[in-house]
Amino acid sequence: MKISLQGIAEQRQWEEKGYSLPKYDMQKVARAAKENPFWIHFGAGNLFRAFHAVLVQNLLDAGKLDKGILVAEGFDYEIIEKMYAPHDNLGIAVTLKADGTIDKKVVGSVAEALPLDSENDMAFGRLKGIFSNDSLQMATFTITEKGYSLTNAKSELLPDVAADFVAGPEKPVSYMGKVSALLYARYNAGQKPIAMVSTDNCSHNGDKLYTAVSSFAKAWVQNGKADADFLAYIDSAKVSFPWSMIDKITPRPDASVEKILREEGVEELEPVITSKNTYVAPFVNAEETEYLVIEDDFPNGRPKLEEGGILFTDRETVDKVEKMKVCTCLNPLHTCLAIFGCLLGYHKISDEMQDGELVKLVKIVGYREGLPVVINPEILNPREFIDTVLRVRVPNPFMPDTPQRIATDTSQKLAIRFGETIKAYQADSERKVDDLHMIPLVLAGWLRYLMAVDDSGKPFELSSDPLLETLCPQMAKLKLGDVDVEEVLRPIMENDKIFGVNLYEVGLADKVCSYFRELAAEPGAVRRTLQKYV
Repeated sequence: MKISLQGIAEQRQWEEKGYSLPKYDMQKVARAAKENPFWIHFGAGNLFRAFHAVLVQNLLDAGKLDKGILVAEGFDYEIIEKMYAPHDNLGIAVTLKADGTIDKKVVGSVAEALPLDSENDMAFGRLKGIFSNDSLQMATFTITEKGYSLTNAKSELLPDVAADFVAGPEKPVSYMGKVSALLYARYNAGQKPIAMVSTDNCSHNGDKLYTAVSSFAKAWVQNGKADADFLAYIDSAKVSFPWSMIDKITPRPDASVEKILREEGVEELEPVITSKNTYVAPFVNAEETEYLVIEDDFPNGRPKLEEGGILFTDRETVDKVEKMKVCTCLNPLHTCLAIFGCLLGYHKISDEMQDGELVKLVKIVGYREGLPVVINPEILNPREFIDTVLRVRVPNPFMPDTPQRIATDTSQKLAIRFGETIKAYQADSERKVDDLHMIPLVLAGWLRYLMAVDDSGKPFELSSDPLLETLCPQMAKLKLGDVDVEEVLRPIMENDKIFGVNLYEVGLADKVCSYFRELAAEPGAVRRTLQKYV
C-alpha cells in the first residue's frame, strides 16, 4: 500500500483497512485547477495538509467543487522535493478523535505543488502565470507570524528584505518579497482582483500581510522598480487582506500514528527531517475540532466554502472571535496547563486532564474569571467553546501535545492571554481586580517555572523563550525556601510588556508574590499550593 496514484489505484485494500479515498476524478480535478486555478495556498506544512487540503477534498467528494487546490512552499523547498513529489502530491490525514477512534483519509485535492523559489525560473514563472490568471480568487497563507516580519528585534530591515527593496520584483529572495512580486505580476496582467488571506494563528493577521506587501510596493515604486500605480492597486478595493481566525491543533507526525499505519500495510512512511530541520511525513495527525472564521471580503468572488464549514462574517466579528479564543476560551487554559504541567512532570497535555487540581484550575480560569468579561461574538458561543476545549479537545489522549511545546515563548503570550482579562476587570465598574485569584496564581506559577526546578526539586530544561536570557539570571538569585523574594520579582512584575499591565499598579503584585512564596517554599509545594487554593 504505497501513497501514490498507482498505489491507491488498488482501492479495495485501502478501503478494507478503513481508509477513505478521493471520490472524484483526480486527474480531471487537477487539470482543471492547473488551467484555471481558483485557490493557491502558501505554506505546505502540516496545518495546510490537515485543514485546507482536507476542506477542499471534502467539497470535491460532495460535488461542490470541481477543481483542486494549488500549494507553494517558500521557506523549505525540500518539503515539495522530498514529500509532495515522491507521493504524487497525496498524503494521509489522520484525525484523532477523543473517543479513541481514528479517521483515515487519503487526500488527493492538491493539484500542483511548487517551490516559491525565484532562482527556479520554471517554478517562479509558473507561479507568475497562476497569479496572472483571471480565475484566481484567493491566496491563503500558513507561514507563521514570523513569515510576515520584515525587521529584526531592533526594528532593522532584515538583510534579504533590504536587498529586495533595492533590487525590485525580478528575483526577490525574502518570502514577502516573492509574494509581492507575484502580486506585481497580477497587476501587470491587468490589475486583476484577488483576496490575500492570511490564515495564520495571529491577531489581525490580514493587517500583517498587508503591511508587508505594501512596504514592498512603496519601496519598489520609490526606487523606480515598479509602476507608480502598483501601490494604488494594493490599496484599492481590487486587493483585499481579510482578517481570519483559525483554530486546529496539528502536532508534528507522531510515531504511534506511524506505527498504526505501518501495521495496516502502508509503505514508505519514514518521516523526513529537512536541512532546515522541518519534520514532515507522508501523513499528518490532527484533532477533530477545527474552526476557521474569515472576513467575507473577496474582490474576485469565492466558492461556497461555507459548505465545508468555514464561517464567513465581518471584520468586527472576526476580531471578537479571536479575542474570545486567545484571551479567554482556549489559549489561557493551554498556558495554565503548560506551566503547571512542566512543574509537575507531565509530558502529555491530555494526562493533565486526569489531575483533579489542574482541571479545577483551568475551569476557574475559563468559566469563573474569564467568561464574565468575554465579548460574545455570536457566531460562536464562548461557553460552548470552552466546553469543547475542556471536555473534548484537551483531554483527548490520542493527541500527542505536550506542556513543553505549549510553554514555548510564554513571556510573549501572558499579556494577551491574561493581561487583557485583568484590564477588562479594571474597566468594569461591577468587578474588582482583587476578585481574580487563579489568574494571579498562574502568573506566580510562571515565575516559579522560571526557576527551572520542578516540584520534586529536580532541574528541568525550560522551553525556548526570547526573554530567558534576561529572566533566568534574575530568577537564579532565588532558591527553594527563600522568603525575601519581592526584591528579585519586582522588576519582572513591574514589566507591563510581559503581563500587559504593571502588576503593582493594578494591585496584584502582593497576591502574586504571596503565591510565589508558597509555590517555591520547598519540594512538593506546587502540589500543596494547588490543593490549598483550587
